[in-house]
Amino acid sequence: MTGSDPGPVTLQGSYDLCRELNRRHGTTYYWAARLLPRVKRHHVHALYGFCRHADDIVDDLGPVPVDVRAKALADLGARLFEDLDAGRSDDPVLKAVVHTVRAFDLDPDHFRRFLRSMEMDLTVTEYETWDDLLEYMDGSAAVIGELMLPLLEPLDPDAARPGAIALGHAFQLTNFLRDVAEDLDRGRVYLPMEDVRAAGWDPVDRCVSPAWERLARGQIDRCRRLYAEADRGIALLPEESAAAILAARVLYGEILDRIEAAGLDVFSARARVPTARKLAVAGRIQARARLRSVAHRQRRRVRG
Repeated sequence: MTGSDPGPVTLQGSYDLCRELNRRHGTTYYWAARLLPRVKRHHVHALYGFCRHADDIVDDLGPVPVDVRAKALADLGARLFEDLDAGRSDDPVLKAVVHTVRAFDLDPDHFRRFLRSMEMDLTVTEYETWDDLLEYMDGSAAVIGELMLPLLEPLDPDAARPGAIALGHAFQLTNFLRDVAEDLDRGRVYLPMEDVRAAGWDPVDRCVSPAWERLARGQIDRCRRLYAEADRGIALLPEESAAAILAARVLYGEILDRIEAAGLDVFSARARVPTARKLAVAGRIQARARLRSVAHRQRRRVRG
């Protein structure tokens, strides 16, 4: 993607590219972001665009050797930090990213943590314990919640941060469960190996079995505990921000519901929430938020 543009990229063109990446590859986040004020949506797309660009280097370059992927990822990081120092970029993706970082004074270290986890994906194929997996998820999930907080503008960012991190973990663990088969194709297992052994599951056995059921149910329970912690953080967000994050939370929670409805079979088909359902959930939450906002303004007028 980088370097493929035949001419200078405009800031709007960069944001448009990031939005298209979000629309094509992260539809849940895309439709949830539409509940944010228009002035903030493009910044969410920029963050997603960067993450997607890095993920494509790690996973979607076909038979490209690991050392070539590693160099491409390192080059992306070097270009990002050089452009952040310069305060501008001519890269089709990074132009919007740099603008967003400067607009919200985002901590560049968050991007270093993210890129570190992407580097781990090049060589690490399994994680022994939940704590080991959390080390990977620090950069691949928790940091996304932390990057989003300044855009969401909670009144007390420190109080909201644990919930944002928990939601990032919950989203990613949901993905890990849904994508078990796809990850196995890449030679990876993103479930704690001590849990895998305790359940008696062999990753070679790509079918629903009592062992898989024990493992999957344990991870689903863990995931729902993370969502419960995240809900407490969502309650600390302003109404317009809470609606968008709640929509994403509800829709990702429904992925777990669909996995359970399929008898925990994540091997035959990928659990999906249809676009029509995403639109319905987003619309319902937005309408509810508007009603609460109107009621709040009326109460303020009465008190005034």
